Amino acid sequence: MDDITITYSFSFQNRPEFHFALNFAADTMEYRLPVQTGPEWTSLGFQQCLNCPLPININNQHCPAALSLIPILKSFAGVTSHDELEVTVSATGRKTYAKTTAQRAIGSMMGLVLATSGCPNLAFLRPMARFHLPLADEDETIFRAVSMYLMAQYFRRKKGFVVDMELEGLGKLYEHLQVVNRALAERLRTAARTDSSINAVIILDMYAKTIPFVIMEELNEIEGLFSQYWIENK
Repeated sequence: MDDITITYSFSFQNRPEFHFALNFAADTMEYRLPVQTGPEWTSLGFQQCLNCPLPININNQHCPAALSLIPILKSFAGVTSHDELEVTVSATGRKTYAKTTAQRAIGSMMGLVLATSGCPNLAFLRPMARFHLPLADEDETIFRAVSMYLMAQYFRRKKGFVVDMELEGLGKLYEHLQVVNRALAERLRTAARTDSSINAVIILDMYAKTIPFVIMEELNEIEGLFSQYWIENK
């Protein structure tokens, strides 16, 4: 089975273009990490997440999430958060184009590689990564996260597991995600030369913090869209 490739292309006024061809295993959506080792700030024990389940040993010397960010930090070393750029994302025969800030564009790509990096606390996001929506806003992220979680419950029921239709588990998953984001931000403060990558993680963390609190409120607002589903078929 061929890999899935998602390409991010960044265009600036006064800089060379950056192109990232990100490759993922088609069956698991695992990111093909371009590097297997890195500097000290990528070591597993450096600012290790408080909820990290990985033991530090010969097989786990580096944080997979941190390793996934090395190429991004190198490319955007001289880019600041609010630098304007053009980004084009190519995937599965579709292109998404936008003029936006560096932090928002970088955050979109970061969210994709972090979810698929091999970090156990982020693995629940892989279904969303498989159907990646570049530059998704808060409402789109909530809709996709809830849809993904409910589909996961469908598959859990098929396999005989207990299901959670009240979305309680989704909030807990995002709480774990917040812990990861905070630790990553501390790593990046050591590694990054400019604030664009750090602020990209902060934006991701804002979504992670928001989702557990607004899930039910947001769902109530869009409930009317589904009214046809509770009309009895005749």
